[in-house]
Amino acid sequence: MTPTAATALRGHRIRIAAWSVAALLLLTPLVAMQFTTEVVWTPGDFLFAAIMMGTVGLLVELAVHATSDWSYRGGVMIAVAVSFLIVWINLAVGIIGSEDNPANLMFFAVPLIAGAGAVIARFRPLGMYRAMIAAAIGQVATFAIALVAGWAFIGPITLGFTFLWLCAARLFYTAAR
Repeated sequence: MTPTAATALRGHRIRIAAWSVAALLLLTPLVAMQFTTEVVWTPGDFLFAAIMMGTVGLLVELAVHATSDWSYRGGVMIAVAVSFLIVWINLAVGIIGSEDNPANLMFFAVPLIAGAGAVIARFRPLGMYRAMIAAAIGQVATFAIALVAGWAFIGPITLGFTFLWLCAARLFYTAAR
């Protein structure tokens, strides 16, 4: 087998494994519902989860096919993962209080900042770097607003998300060099 064929086969296996993990994650609540009444998902919940996981998978696939630069790929993977986490956590339990708290709406702005910045930058590495910096600033702004408004102390989660945005930014900066 040629080195190129071996690399393609390995890549194919990684893709199959990644999509299989997504499917297993999606089936986990279904299995849990068979053993406990604390997990109650509707068909709409499963559909939404499938759309979210499918979107993550497709964005990562696009990044992998768009470039062979591992820094760029890593930046995309981190940015997509942190966006997914912000949306998922916010919708599932809420970051400030419950998921019904209107203050949580400001957290949706952060992935939108990153996404809009990426589109404006036409997905070029240096522009992506700037978009991730803007997202990190937006993330810190959510902390400042919550602190000033007296809603909740969200320092640890804000610090974690900001760190991830800055990691993505650093990887895009490396890809731009």
